[in-house]
Amino acid sequence: MKENEDIAPHVEDIARVLGDKVDKEEIDRELKQYLKEYRIPLSTAKQMLVKKYGGAPSNLGLGVFKTVEQLTPNEPSVDLLCRLISVNHKDVEVGGEKKPIVYGILGDQTASVPFTAWEVGDWQFQKGDVVRVRNAYTKEWKGQPQLNFGERTNIERESKDALPNFAPTPISDPKKYEVKDLKGGMSNISLVARVLFVEKRNVNVGGEEKAVFSGIMADKSGKVQFSAWHDFGLSEGDVIKVEGGYVKNWRGIPQFGFDERVKFEVLDTDKMPPLDELAERHVYQIGELIDRGGAIDVVVEGVIIDIKSGSGLIFRCPECKRVLQKGVCRIHGEVEGKADLRIKAVLDDGTGALTAVLGRDITEKLIGKDVKECREIAKKAMDQSVIADDLKDLLIATPIRISGDASFDDFGIMLIAKDAQMMSIDVQKEAKTMLDELEV
Repeated sequence: MKENEDIAPHVEDIARVLGDKVDKEEIDRELKQYLKEYRIPLSTAKQMLVKKYGGAPSNLGLGVFKTVEQLTPNEPSVDLLCRLISVNHKDVEVGGEKKPIVYGILGDQTASVPFTAWEVGDWQFQKGDVVRVRNAYTKEWKGQPQLNFGERTNIERESKDALPNFAPTPISDPKKYEVKDLKGGMSNISLVARVLFVEKRNVNVGGEEKAVFSGIMADKSGKVQFSAWHDFGLSEGDVIKVEGGYVKNWRGIPQFGFDERVKFEVLDTDKMPPLDELAERHVYQIGELIDRGGAIDVVVEGVIIDIKSGSGLIFRCPECKRVLQKGVCRIHGEVEGKADLRIKAVLDDGTGALTAVLGRDITEKLIGKDVKECREIAKKAMDQSVIADDLKDLLIATPIRISGDASFDDFGIMLIAKDAQMMSIDVQKEAKTMLDELEV
């Protein structure tokens, strides 16, 4: 029978992936049912059948098209059978010239995904068309895959019944957040904030020069760096509402991003505290910074519980500024080091702990000595570590207020200090607070 001959290789392909989980007769029966009764395309039927029995559809090797649900970012070549849910045309500027593109949403019965066709050519496809796409590729956009059609992509229109009817996956409304709630990996964000600073930069993206407008925005909960990949005419002091933005971590700090796809609006400036008020540093608990994954221009208050190795009087390579180990730079070898001061302190506020790095100016202010005086002290003692010992005596168990930028990595939160000052404790007030807590 010709029908059996046609699907036999596909039954073998499924059996190879599933192994001993199910026999070939059952595979043959169910595959025919999917094809004849449910009218599911062969490629999709094979993947559904393999998935049903706990196999990996990606291991299929014969005539298989991916489902939209299976797409991942940065795939160099993908084939899909899908329906165009929305189709839009516009011109974008690439390399200083206008270029027509087509963008929208496509999907199948598993999911939907944004797409962009960069080589429009003789585009004949409309909303509702079922198309077979070969040699498309994916990129990451807002932490999710986005499908792209390039020069190598081939698109063919199929009959409407080549793909089962399905309800498009609803795209949820953007969720409202405050700045303090933004974390790397979030997407579809609605944010209202005031622009504190903005500048235009030109960056290279995929070999093309592109303008990006970056800066800092804030609301009453804190500040965040932003990058706008479209010229929205942003000005310092503007209160803006962005719907559809996303967050990525940049150098360990959350950064808000948005482009021409978002819904953008300039609001009445009375909807947000004034610029000078928002420019003030926001006080964070360390636990908040850990949960958020870092933040810019923050203030933390706590007690120093440790002064780490590498604090005190250090010597740096005059070429690369790296700290020398026994007079040796790991890049430039044995060199005559330049004296410097720093503190690497562990700060705890009861909600968490972080490492704070305080540079020369702040260290000199706290210790009451400059680097020249510290070098003389170390020379007389014939021991470089004497300065670190002084720092421990001065700072451990001392309440301190530190401001700066807090970044997050595998080792936790690191605060690069811009300023620091030791805090005095009101003993009577603290004692009363403790007694009140004990009475509750």
